[in-house]
Amino acid sequence: MPRILVIDDEKSIRNTLKDILEYEKFEVDLAQDGIEGLELAEINKYDVVLCDIKMPRMDGIEVLEKLMEQNPDNTVVMISGHGTVETAVEAIKKGAYDFISKPPDINRMLITLRNAMDKSELVKETKVLKRKVSKTYDMIGNSKAINQIKEMIERVAPTDARVFITGANGTGKELVARWLHELSNRSKGPFIEVNCAAIPSELIESELFGHEKGSFTSAIKQKKGNFELANGGTLFLDEIGDMSLAAQAKVLRALQENKITRVGGEKEINVDVRVVAATNKNIHQEMQKGSFREDLYHRLSVILIPVPSLNERVEDIPLLANHFLQQIVEENSMPPKEFTDDAHSALQKITWTGNIRELRNVVERLAILCDKTITGNDVELFAQPLSLNRNS
Repeated sequence: MPRILVIDDEKSIRNTLKDILEYEKFEVDLAQDGIEGLELAEINKYDVVLCDIKMPRMDGIEVLEKLMEQNPDNTVVMISGHGTVETAVEAIKKGAYDFISKPPDINRMLITLRNAMDKSELVKETKVLKRKVSKTYDMIGNSKAINQIKEMIERVAPTDARVFITGANGTGKELVARWLHELSNRSKGPFIEVNCAAIPSELIESELFGHEKGSFTSAIKQKKGNFELANGGTLFLDEIGDMSLAAQAKVLRALQENKITRVGGEKEINVDVRVVAATNKNIHQEMQKGSFREDLYHRLSVILIPVPSLNERVEDIPLLANHFLQQIVEENSMPPKEFTDDAHSALQKITWTGNIRELRNVVERLAILCDKTITGNDVELFAQPLSLNRNS
């Protein structure tokens, strides 16, 4: 049931609002002045606060300011029988959701309250989503290898230098790319990821550079490519070692000139993009075979960041396992669970062919199948099938 706090020094107004709102299925608390209202707001969570402006002991605008200091997400609707345009503007500037004159029009007030609660709910949902995103992109670990990567990212991110990330599948190359973006001056711009291995070679140029209507059979309308979509931000070319030589030539030109041309078009389009590339291949072998352009590699590899395998940073496994366990428990509304020390040791003995991605899958399996405390025996029982090789 939605909860409303009414702060008003007039008893008749308080009681009238309480009767109306309770009839509309709201739960209502009353405060006779601003000080009492602030005390209640500090103890309880309210969906909306209705606050009078002219009150003894503390003015309603001052109450509004204090409520915003308590929690910037508080949703406050101001009410007053002495309202002026200037007062309403001041209230809105200081964070009020809306301003209603006394005596309030009941229908308008109810619409305002429901809109305010919708806004409050959206704020809550946005915070939850942001928490999930930030958890997803946490860089967990204190090993020497991971600390060197963190230091490199902090040093390189504020520049526009191109970065080439190498490492096996599942090591976290995308995570490095995202942190480079998040800590850069382009963080408010788009982060566009292109998995070059997942796009057919005949479509990669259209994906990267866009196409004009009618440029090929299925081009029924004009389409912007990823270089344009990433303008002002970061373009992450994942698994670039799988890109065709024809596409590589066009990417090289785009990097040299900061211009692209859509497939089937003639107009040159200026682009301002920071390119971060990654591959799980031995790129030097690919160059020797002639399947990757050496000149493109040198354009992309201003900064090289090799990401270690999980087996090269086993000291980080307990931290990673705890992090994933907490994440999985929260996402699935499970009761809290924890690893024993021997469970951590058992996880550290596994040869992780799938790296961090495999570790997370194993932790998820353990969270689902095990009791509150996950032991070394549990790890032996449920993680072993995924391990092709174990160290004795």
